[in-house]
Amino acid sequence: MSTAAGTPRTRTADTRTAVVAGATSASGIALTRRLVADGFTVVAVGSDAGRLEAAFAGSDGVDRRVCDLTDEIAVGGLAEQVLAGHGGANALFHLVGGWRGGRGITSQTTADLDVLHRSVFVTLFNTSRAFYDQLAERSGRLAAVTATAVASPTAANASYAAVKASVDAWLQAVAQGFAREGTGAAATAVVVKALVDDAMRQQHPERTFPGFTHVDDLARLLASLPESTAGEVNGARIDAERAQPSARG
Repeated sequence: MSTAAGTPRTRTADTRTAVVAGATSASGIALTRRLVADGFTVVAVGSDAGRLEAAFAGSDGVDRRVCDLTDEIAVGGLAEQVLAGHGGANALFHLVGGWRGGRGITSQTTADLDVLHRSVFVTLFNTSRAFYDQLAERSGRLAAVTATAVASPTAANASYAAVKASVDAWLQAVAQGFAREGTGAAATAVVVKALVDDAMRQQHPERTFPGFTHVDDLARLLASLPESTAGEVNGARIDAERAQPSARG
């Protein structure tokens, strides 16, 4: 079930609305704050009202919504709420993820695969379909985070890489749909090795996190997509480390 948990800013004719799925993650919080600073109204979607409250209480321009994104009916209701309350979505950023691994191929379990499939792929499958028409009509942007593991999978991360590969394939299919229908919308995959935030750096000062993408850098990259042309980003697979090298080290 999708429920409201916040008050959005007053909508004007030129207001742009972005839906951030997985908004209470470190990357979701960074992106939401970036988008609000850029003038977007953000529909921040999470699975827990308490975490949404802790992350965004008092934040002007953030409409907090609790929704089980693995529930197709609930996600359809969320899309209807965004259409009714905001006139539709101009962008959908999918930051719902997770990781499960093993020691090798035979140690990969169906339970772990099911968790990854539902949290990483089914959530994208549901949200992208529910918001597809809104994005197509508004020359909107769909973006999700995928992984370098897709191109270089290992036995230990086989399930994770396989599920992320399905994310890549789905985004390519959505991009083809947007292009075939002649819309100005775009679907983009942003590729990371892994993400890091300031709390992780403080907890592990001995680590350098080589190749990791800081959530603030990811937020800047994602927030730039609505300013790019569809021709530049539709169907693109953007390497976050190469696109926005961080000065954080």
